Amino acid sequence: MPVAEKKTEASNTFTPYEPAAGEEYMNERQLEHFRQLLLDWKQELMEEVDRTVRHLQEDANNYADPADRATQEEGFSLELRTRDRERKLLKKINETIEKIDEDDYGFCDTCGIDIGIRRLEARPTATLCVDCKTLAELKEKQLGG
Repeated sequence: MPVAEKKTEASNTFTPYEPAAGEEYMNERQLEHFRQLLLDWKQELMEEVDRTVRHLQEDANNYADPADRATQEEGFSLELRTRDRERKLLKKINETIEKIDEDDYGFCDTCGIDIGIRRLEARPTATLCVDCKTLAELKEKQLGG
């Protein structure tokens, strides 16, 4: 029976990784799976950047009506803020790919335990295990940050 494709934040569709019984965590096959997942995500983001540039160039009309001009500028502003978030995400994707290349991927930055395949498939740039992430969020909430 084929493995169902799922949607993640990193890709429109992908095939979940199914580890073999007794398979070592973050072996070459797993690392390649996540490298490809990140490269696909990066490609999607780069294509979106290209679409935005074309859109801004093609739709840059100088409307006479101030309300129309304000609406257009607000739309452009929203699009640019979205692209800025994606630019930061691209940086994080590149840093994650470097971690894969350095064979330092898939382990919690705080406690060193396995982050887990399913968590990484849901959030390939994750650097903390669920417990450490939960603790960090609680601390942030308590400190009002």
